[in-house]
Formats: sequence, C-alpha cells, structure tokens
Amino acid sequence: MRILMVGCGNMGFAVLKAWLDSGAVAAADAAVVEPGDAGRERAAALGVETFAEAPSPDAFTADLVVLALKPQIMGDAAPAYRSFTDGGAAIMTIAAGLPIRFYEAMFGDNTPIIRVMPNTPAAIGEGMMAYIANEATTSEMVDQIRELLKANGAVAELASEEQMDAVTAISGSGPAYLFHFLEALTAAGEQIGLEPDLAALLARQTVLGAAKLAADGQTEPAELRRQVTSPNGTTAAGLAPMMEGDRLKSLMREAAEAAKRRSVELSR
Repeated sequence: MRILMVGCGNMGFAVLKAWLDSGAVAAADAAVVEPGDAGRERAAALGVETFAEAPSPDAFTADLVVLALKPQIMGDAAPAYRSFTDGGAAIMTIAAGLPIRFYEAMFGDNTPIIRVMPNTPAAIGEGMMAYIANEATTSEMVDQIRELLKANGAVAELASEEQMDAVTAISGSGPAYLFHFLEALTAAGEQIGLEPDLAALLARQTVLGAAKLAADGQTEPAELRRQVTSPNGTTAAGLAPMMEGDRLKSLMREAAEAAKRRSVELSR
C-alpha cells in the first residue's frame, strides 16, 4: 500500500514513524506533504519523499491518503487531494471532530473513507487506534487498515460513528490527562522533600509499572487498588482525599465530558 501522509505534525509523525519502524510500510512507498520546513526535514529524516504542497498523482501514486490536518483547516486544504480519490485512492482521517459525511461531501459517497482516532503513544506501538469506515470501504480494505493500525498499538472497530466523540475524550485526549497527573505527582514529591530528579523518576516508573500491571487485563483496576491498600496504612491515607465523595471520579468525568463536548462542536 502506497501512502501519502498530508500533514506531519506530532500525531501524523507519530503514526507514520511507527508504520515505518515496524515495517508495515516501506519508506519508498510513503510520502509526506508538509508546508513547514522543519516538518518536512523531520519527515525526510525517516527516509520518505516530501512535498511542500499537494503533489499530482503523477508525482506520487497513492493507494491511501492520510489526512493528518487540524480540523479547522481541513475544509480548505483537503480538496486538493480529490485527484487522488478520483483515481481510486482511499481516505484515512485522523482529525478530531469531523464526521465521515464531511469527507463524503468533499470526495464523493463512493470514496472509501476510514475515520481513525489515534493517540500519541502510537509512535512507539503502544497507542489506541479506534476506527470506523463508511459503506464504500470494502472488507478487504478494512482488513488492510486494521493490519496497518496494529503497528501503532491496540485496534478497535466502533459500532457507530456516534461513539467517536467519547473515544476522543477518553483515549484521544487521555494521554494528556496522564501526563498532567505525572506533572502533579512529581510536584507533590518535591513538595514533601524529594529532589526534582528523584521525584520525576519515582513518578514515571510508578506510573509505568502500574500501567503494565493493569494492561494484562487479568485483574480489574479496583482489585489492584485493593491489593496495594492495607487498612489504615499509608496508601489508604493517600487515597482518602481522592476517593472521598468520588472526588477523582467526578473530576475525570468533568474532563471527559468537556472533551466530548468540544469534539461534538467540531463536527458541526
């Protein structure tokens, strides 16, 4: 599959890098469109061909055009790739908010369109890739896309596009929530007497190890929490301010609802 990546910001670069590193895509079969000099240089370092603006299909033949653009500029920039879809290329979009119907209006109902919500750990093959395809996408194409996305991490097909706003709020935005938690945990360590470097190391490794314990799926997070919490012990004392009145759960629900609302707004 020959792939044209349109936009090579942090997310586009993360997704493409994992495809190349895993061997799912050969560098000779990939190209990037990126107007910024720094972005093109970063993409070129991966060994792919680069363009400052939309090339013609004669300059680069693509089976899949990946739109990794900000939703605010998608309407202006994406139509330049109609010549590719007219020639049979499929569209994959990793932009938040914009529904499949937006792309069908632009490229036609007969164009295969796959909407994907990735997250930044996709760069190291530990991402969460949720997708849904339109009716023009064949089962063979869906299978190809699933195999491609596996290079980025876990893959889930959604039952309906309406779920995408919630997915965006949880796995799409979720890494930022965790990174902020790491910031807060590190700062707390400093405030109770640890050197900054030591506080950062303790926070990072603790989150990494805990995540790996939870990731095998053999034990529910609530049970893992109970296992490490001795009655009247230090962990119980630390958890009390978070759990009293479902304080942390309420905060996370507010965060998820705010992110979901913004995703819905972007789709209008």
